[in-house]
Amino acid sequence: MISIKSGREIDTMARAGRIVFDTLELMRTLVRPGLSTEDLDREAEAFIRSHPGATPSFKGLYDFPKTLCTSIDEEIVHGIPSPKRVLHEGSIVSVDVGVCVDGLHADSATTIPVGRVAPDVQRLLDVTERSLYAGIAAARSGNHVGDIGNAVQRVAEGAGFGVVRELVGHGIGTRFHEEPQIPNFGVPKRGPQLKRGMTLAIEPMITIGSPATRTLTDKWTVVTQDGSLSAHFEHTVVVTEGEARILTK
Repeated sequence: MISIKSGREIDTMARAGRIVFDTLELMRTLVRPGLSTEDLDREAEAFIRSHPGATPSFKGLYDFPKTLCTSIDEEIVHGIPSPKRVLHEGSIVSVDVGVCVDGLHADSATTIPVGRVAPDVQRLLDVTERSLYAGIAAARSGNHVGDIGNAVQRVAEGAGFGVVRELVGHGIGTRFHEEPQIPNFGVPKRGPQLKRGMTLAIEPMITIGSPATRTLTDKWTVVTQDGSLSAHFEHTVVVTEGEARILTK
């Protein structure tokens, strides 16, 4: 069942979203060669908990052990922070974080270059972020879930990149994962119709090479089968009569 949020619920999600945004901004200032993903996770958790009533959404969700998902290079999503995972010049790291305030969640992700990256890598980041905003632009009352996915797909595949099929965006609210599922590909006017008050986490996961995936033995980290680089950008939005409101920006 797809839930419609009240004004109060949306305001609370916006409060959580502001903390999410500020957490990712903090991560941007911290990311550098030599830092471990465990370092990032520790700083993120402390920052989130410094806000009264705010807690990390991911920690304990389906038994996930950390506050952040930190996914390096060919890792698409769900990388587990570790002191053994050290960042290196020229790599990229996708940082995904959720925050819960008064029982309501917000979720966002960004992919951050570690130092200077090659031009083709920067292009991957630029196109993935552009595909996110294309998806958000399609998230209007009266449109359908397929319009979001089609908008993402056209930008990403139009630039020659792969769109991950096995992983999707989602509704979000009192539960971290709600209906509807939001694929990053699709046919316009197909799927559930979007209505004012729906809250959605739109999250393109785009690859330089094949979009085929596999999951590592930790049972969390999803990587590209061919080892190609992957980027991930995400915002939580609320559907309105006009342009969607971004709650994590």
